[in-house]
Amino acid sequence: MADANDKHLWAVSWDDFQALSVDERASYFMEGEREVHVILAQQFARNRLDALNSLATQVRFIAKSRAGMRFLRDLLSHKRAMLYFTQPSTRTFLSFSAACQILGMTTSSVRDSATSSEFKGESQEDSVRTFSSYFDVIIMRSAEKGLAERMAWVLSNSERAVPIVNAGSGKDQHPTQALLDIYTLQRSFERLGGIDGKHVAFVGDLARGRTVRSLASLLALYDGVKQTFVAPSPLQIGRDVLDFLTKAKVAFELTEDFERVIPKADAIYMTRVQDEWDKTKGESGLYDIRKFWFTAQRLSLLRPDAILMHPLPRRDEIEAAVDRDPRAMYWRQMRNGMWVRAALIAGIFHRDKEIQDYHEQNL
Repeated sequence: MADANDKHLWAVSWDDFQALSVDERASYFMEGEREVHVILAQQFARNRLDALNSLATQVRFIAKSRAGMRFLRDLLSHKRAMLYFTQPSTRTFLSFSAACQILGMTTSSVRDSATSSEFKGESQEDSVRTFSSYFDVIIMRSAEKGLAERMAWVLSNSERAVPIVNAGSGKDQHPTQALLDIYTLQRSFERLGGIDGKHVAFVGDLARGRTVRSLASLLALYDGVKQTFVAPSPLQIGRDVLDFLTKAKVAFELTEDFERVIPKADAIYMTRVQDEWDKTKGESGLYDIRKFWFTAQRLSLLRPDAILMHPLPRRDEIEAAVDRDPRAMYWRQMRNGMWVRAALIAGIFHRDKEIQDYHEQNL
């Protein structure tokens, strides 16, 4: 039964929709507590995050056995997924591809608009509507800000309103990365009271890092979490994020003193320089970011129960020697993406109850 407060994209014009705040727009992508589209981190409530974390763990344990994998592969064997990735990607693309395979889905992909009819002048709207004729979900990644949001509105106003999943949109949103980051934090701190009350430090190119923007939003749903943003001034987090945190009454700090922050943090979230967004060639080379690198020598400053995260790919911001430390969580973090995305897709197609029942009866 639909919630009386549900809002529908087919009931609002694009111009009116764009005029809404982020929080107001986010409500249009949900039906009750279930996703219609996955577009913005702000569409997730705390109870939904808890449910997705639990479901991801159930999928992970079920997949450990051959019988469990057969069960999972039968869940969505009648569904097809289009991976529409016109921005370069390795981890996110493969993570979604693996998640679909776990659930038995057939996948196809477009990874370069030059190989599609867009090369002939077809609009992006027509391309996506074409995909919706053949597929049951469209997972898309684009360098264009707001494109996934626009396509969700387009399909919701068509006769084939298949779900859109945002796998990275411009510099503004990467909601499923934030979901896997939350899952990684929850798993890492499950014996230490969970995420509530923790101190998370973001380090590096925060001005152009969409993963940080999305995760900062989700962390605001947890009680007593402090967020510290460590970056040189030109790469510091955007004013809109700080305004959001202020409104949400989240404690935060901006600093360039990385060594002072390391011993205080429960989790350190490293990021690379996002020079693909440079307005002029070599622009990012003007910033001296070496003092923001996490070297092996800095491991001695990191608390024994703290963790080190990175959305990857990395460059020099985490020394390879750090990988051997058990607090280095970024490889587990990457693998967690597969489980969270499988749980998310299963939920979109209303298969979560079957997973929960199988887990309860067999594990």
